[in-house]
Amino acid sequence: MGLMARVVGVTVASALVVAGGYVWADAHDIVPGVLTLGPEPAPPAPFPTAPGAATGPDPADTLSVLDPEALAPTPAVLQQRVDALVADPRLGPSVGVVVADALTGDVLASADPDRPRTPASIQKMLTATAALSALGPDHVLETTVVQTGEGKIALVGGGDMMLAAGAGDANAVNGHAGMADLAAQVAKELALAGRTTVTLTLDDTLFTGDPMGPWSPDQPTLGYAAPVAAVAVDTGRTGPGIYAQRHADPAMVAAQELARALAAEGITVEGEPTRAAAAADARVIGTVASAPLGEIVEYLLQTSDNTITEVVARAVAVDADLPASFAGSTKAVLAELGTLGLDVSDAVLVDASGLGAGSSVPASLFAEVLELVSDPANVELRAAATDLPVSGLQGTLAERFLSSPARGLVRAKTGSLPQVTSLAGTVVTADGRLLTFVVMADQTPEGGQWAPRQAIDGFVTDLALCGCR
Repeated sequence: MGLMARVVGVTVASALVVAGGYVWADAHDIVPGVLTLGPEPAPPAPFPTAPGAATGPDPADTLSVLDPEALAPTPAVLQQRVDALVADPRLGPSVGVVVADALTGDVLASADPDRPRTPASIQKMLTATAALSALGPDHVLETTVVQTGEGKIALVGGGDMMLAAGAGDANAVNGHAGMADLAAQVAKELALAGRTTVTLTLDDTLFTGDPMGPWSPDQPTLGYAAPVAAVAVDTGRTGPGIYAQRHADPAMVAAQELARALAAEGITVEGEPTRAAAAADARVIGTVASAPLGEIVEYLLQTSDNTITEVVARAVAVDADLPASFAGSTKAVLAELGTLGLDVSDAVLVDASGLGAGSSVPASLFAEVLELVSDPANVELRAAATDLPVSGLQGTLAERFLSSPARGLVRAKTGSLPQVTSLAGTVVTADGRLLTFVVMADQTPEGGQWAPRQAIDGFVTDLALCGCR
């Protein structure tokens, strides 16, 4: 299946130039109505405006900022750039490249685009797209406590591995819901029954199979991933820091945190929590919800969080009535992408995040995904495009392109594994033409990520500076 001719809707350049930055919080206008017997106050003076200030277009309209008459690179000249990249010894002998015109969907240059290669973390784009399609950006993951008998309660995991140990923060993604909030609801229900002592069980049966799947057993120690669980606090981290070590049993640690939170509410949990499946019709006495899926997708794309990506993929599997395991979730992701018209026939996934060894995907599929999620008509999928890291500014690209003319002009997902380096996203040329690009190198020389990243970043910078005619 060829690349679909779709328009890529939102670019880093338009967001930076027009909107003047990135908005990370909601603005709330609160107008009090106060009764008074005094005289009616004079109307307020107009809010002052800065000289020369102008309101930019709504972010949803940034596509109109791109000039459809902007000159596109000449394919022959652009192909020379791609050929030079493929020949760069810093990338090794196995390189796949696709560069396309976002406005027309035409492939302008490519190199071996249909051969499957190890994608590393750009694979998260597939999971994000499938989840937004299957579940929608407003979907949430609920954590509940149910009453299983007289003086017996159970913590039931619904997939949220980003609970806070204390109170949740409505403005956060990691820590959006909190154990303290859940405990307060439960304590209130128990108080109505005059009960101050309970036993606690853990029902984490929503997710099945090996919680580490194809991952190496040292990942929790390294901090790159935790065992995938139906419930956890702070993605199973043992301490502060994004790469802190992870607990071997994050779900049970979450149950222990709930017991502590209940104690703070005056409820004694007798003994240690144990595992047991709760009845489906058990009475719910407490519920908290995660951040909306659209925000979770932004989080996993920006931070490249492997564990949360697997959680999201399992939510897709549950929705598809497939096992919420590594095998079930990867099957669900590919099936959902297939319903969107993408050619997944050559894609093999061993996990949803790209951390495990064994996944292989052609560069052409990522190019199709970029076109699809950036199409203004696909509103539900837009987060998979607009929330990609921004060069020199955000997420996993915050420390790249810092001194490059392409800083702020690239929005892309990174991928890094031993001897694998990849980058896929969008870039605006000097003429104002938006391009999509995918670069995958899965046999890079020994020596780490610095050299292949330099080669790829230089190529993308050339695209940003390129007239290429």
